[in-house]
Amino acid sequence: MAKVGKRTSAAREAFAGKENLTIEEAVALVKANATAKFDETVEIAVNLGVDPRHADQMVRGVVGLPNGTGKTVRVAVFARGPKAEEAQAAGADIVGAEDLMETIQGGTIDFDRCIATPDMMPVVGRLGKILGPRNLMPNPKVGTVTMDVADAVKNAKGGEVQFKVEKAGVVHAGVGKASFDEAKLVENVRAFVSAVAKAKPAGAKGAYMKKIALSSTMGPGVSIDVASASEQ
Repeated sequence: MAKVGKRTSAAREAFAGKENLTIEEAVALVKANATAKFDETVEIAVNLGVDPRHADQMVRGVVGLPNGTGKTVRVAVFARGPKAEEAQAAGADIVGAEDLMETIQGGTIDFDRCIATPDMMPVVGRLGKILGPRNLMPNPKVGTVTMDVADAVKNAKGGEVQFKVEKAGVVHAGVGKASFDEAKLVENVRAFVSAVAKAKPAGAKGAYMKKIALSSTMGPGVSIDVASASEQ
């Protein structure tokens, strides 16, 4: 049987018997127990009453967290000519066309967000099997297929978070760092919950948000009261 460390034991004791908290209570608890030697990410998971195998129950979207994610986001842009120059000027880490496609096909994916101009989609489309499973495929619905590449790059760098429901009906994302002020984490959590609520698909039946949980990278999770979290 694996040995449980003092830090893990202390965290479990702190979380014992606590559930369906307000966002403020959950943030305070998670932040207080994020005691790893690195700045842990505060993560949210939302269980939804949808079956993403049905197109009318797919949930995906994008939200700009008011206080950013605390994470350095590397951005790749598929563009040519003036649009490639525009992307570089906006701070894109990697810009290319067929050359970038070949790099990715070769197994090098050194970025967290992928943006493309519409004319580049025939090239990007060849990478569907590689980028799709990693949730990196550019998509006009979340603003990553656009002619305004400068704005898209700035948004990605500034704390914009994409979300997409997984097969099990769960949406999850990082909503900040444990070093953030509690108030800023609360704002980010509320913004994320609100965005997921607004992304409710037409085919969703019954209860849409079934459970919301908050945790840090190395810590246990705690449930948040869905009704209070949904009140904006």
